[in-house]
Amino acid sequence: MKILSCGAGMQSTALALMACEQAITCTSLYPDVPIYDAIIFCDLGLEPVWVKQQVEFILCVCEEAGIPFYILDAPLYQDFLRNFGQRRTVSIPWWTLMEDGHKSKMPRNCTIDYKAELIAKFIRWELLGYKKGQRLRPEDVKAHELHMGFSAEEKHRCKENPNQLFVNKFPLVKMGLIRADNYKYILEKWGLDTKASACAFCPFHRNYFYQYVQRHEPETYAAIVGVDNLLRDKTPMPPMKSALFVSRSRKRITDLTPEDCNDAECFEYCGQQVWNGF
Repeated sequence: MKILSCGAGMQSTALALMACEQAITCTSLYPDVPIYDAIIFCDLGLEPVWVKQQVEFILCVCEEAGIPFYILDAPLYQDFLRNFGQRRTVSIPWWTLMEDGHKSKMPRNCTIDYKAELIAKFIRWELLGYKKGQRLRPEDVKAHELHMGFSAEEKHRCKENPNQLFVNKFPLVKMGLIRADNYKYILEKWGLDTKASACAFCPFHRNYFYQYVQRHEPETYAAIVGVDNLLRDKTPMPPMKSALFVSRSRKRITDLTPEDCNDAECFEYCGQQVWNGF
């Protein structure tokens, strides 16, 4: 099988739509992009509004193209709200600050636990028909391609898949397409203005993201502040000496100044700077 792990950001959206374009037109315009046997998106519970819009767009085009599109429930946000301060939770890369001023960052396991492993289990049990505990058949060992939406400037992120089912593939890297190329393709071919995809409370967001969401998505902003308040008010399990923050500035979201938020990540398109969504 050839499967796309779809985060519904610019890169994976471009791959999904390239596959759909080929299926609809019965052409092979992008030799490195197959017509996928399945496209899988994990709903993490709290994404910006534009991610939901991009998911809906991909779903509609996949239906036209006849490509199965699956949305998996990956309740990272809900699990965090329920469990933080009560029991051990998945490690999210919160920014840390100790009383002596030492700065660090928590390990990142959320992507593995709430995306990679969930997708692998879905493919194994639902698409390949394995039962829980059943040993891997020899013909399935490294027999299936899992495509990732990393663009050429993210080549350093390309790694082998430790799961014995899959071989990772990175078509955008192979084609030499950068983020701006994906944005251009989606906008000019499909009329969709895309941004990056991540949890709304992902600590890798720039501060500009929180300012933008406060102005344009007040409900999402309130949820992010709620997460930040939990980090302030509750002690993680096991306990830590460091204070935890959503913002890379190691300030509470509500304390960020306009100067803190002057850090938007942009790329050039048609002579203009376009915010990438982070």
